[in-house]
Amino acid sequence: MELQITDPEIVTARELATHANELKHLQDDMDKLVKDVEELKTGVNDIRRMLAEQQAEKKTYHYVGNIIAVLFGGVLVAAFEKFWR
Repeated sequence: MELQITDPEIVTARELATHANELKHLQDDMDKLVKDVEELKTGVNDIRRMLAEQQAEKKTYHYVGNIIAVLFGGVLVAAFEKFWR
């Protein structure tokens, strides 16, 4: 047989304590989520920076490759004109 407390002030105080405890847990969870989101933002920014650097490197290699191809092509044309005429 359970003891039933019927005093409205005690019931209200118990409900408030329960809600306060639940709110504390929710606040802790929200704090963890905010921390996780900040870590995700940092990770995404790092990935963006890395991709931008790789894109710049890719463009640099492309330009260098084009310059080498033009120079090599000029050397080949000069060689063909000199040796096959």
